[in-house]
Amino acid sequence: MNKKFYFMAGLPHSGSALLSTILNQNPKFYCGSNSPVIHTMIAIGQSLLNDEFFNRNPKPEQARKIIGSVLPTFYSDRQEPIIVDKNSFWTSKIEYIKGYFEIEPKIICPVRDTAEILTSFISMIRRNPFEMNGRVNFIDEMLIKMDIPLTDDNRCEFLASSQGILGKSAESIKEALMKGDEKSLHFVEYNDLTSNPQDTVEKIYDFLDEEYYIHSFDGLENNNEENDISVYELSDMYKVTDTIQNPEDVLSDNILSKCENTEFWRMINDEDYDENEQTKEPSDFYDDQESDEVNLIGL
Repeated sequence: MNKKFYFMAGLPHSGSALLSTILNQNPKFYCGSNSPVIHTMIAIGQSLLNDEFFNRNPKPEQARKIIGSVLPTFYSDRQEPIIVDKNSFWTSKIEYIKGYFEIEPKIICPVRDTAEILTSFISMIRRNPFEMNGRVNFIDEMLIKMDIPLTDDNRCEFLASSQGILGKSAESIKEALMKGDEKSLHFVEYNDLTSNPQDTVEKIYDFLDEEYYIHSFDGLENNNEENDISVYELSDMYKVTDTIQNPEDVLSDNILSKCENTEFWRMINDEDYDENEQTKEPSDFYDDQESDEVNLIGL
C-alpha cells in the first residue's frame, strides 16, 4: 500500500463530520463520508468460506490478499497520501487491520454524552418532515415494523438498544476495550472539539504521529455530506451545525435518568476522571444485559 491508512469509528452525532472537515484542510489528508470497506471485506470473506469451489481448492493466502486489497482499491482515486477510513464497525474488527493490512491500528473515536447524542437525534427528527419521498425516517420505520408507538422516549430507547445506531456503535467500542485494544483508540470528546479545537486536534496528530498542520476553525462546512434523504429519510443526518439544544429541554426525565453514567470510555480515557464519582463498577458497563425490554447502553 502506497498510502498511510488510519480509521475513524465512534458514536453517532459526536462530531465525526466536524472532525473530518477539519482534517480535510490538510492537503495530505482525506477523510470522506462513511465507507463500505469493512463491510465489503467481511462479505468477501464469508462468500469465499461458503463457496464450494474455494473449499475444494482453498487458497488462504490469495484470499487474504484479495480481502486486504479492498481498502487501497477503494481509495485508488484519491491522491492524498494519508487516508482516514470512517466506519463505526472498525473498533470491533481491529484484527482485520492487523491481519489484512499489517499496520498498527490507529482509530480516532469521536464520543459524546449519551443524553446529548439522543437530543441531537430527537431534534433532527423534529425539524424534518415525518414522511419524505413516501417513506418515514429510518428510526420511525423500525419502530413501525416492531409495532412500537412513535414517541420520543421509544425513539431514544431504540437508538440506544442493540438494534439501534447508538447501541451498535457503543457495543463495538466496548468490544475493542474488552479485547485490550484501548491503545489503538483515541477518544475525541465532542465538547472538547467544539470548545478547544486547537488542543484537541493537536492531540489527534500526536496520536497518529503525524506532522501538525495549522488548521482554521471558523466557518467550517462539511464537503463530504452523504445522501441523507435517500438512505435515512433525514435531510441533515451528517451536517456540521453549531446549534446545540439542552437535553433537559428535549428529553424526558425517564430518558435523562437512564443516560446517567453511561459514558463508559471515560473510565479509561480521562486522566482527571474520578472513579469515586461513578456509581457503577466497570463490569456493569461491559457485561451484556439480557432483557426483553429495549435498554440504553450500559444499563
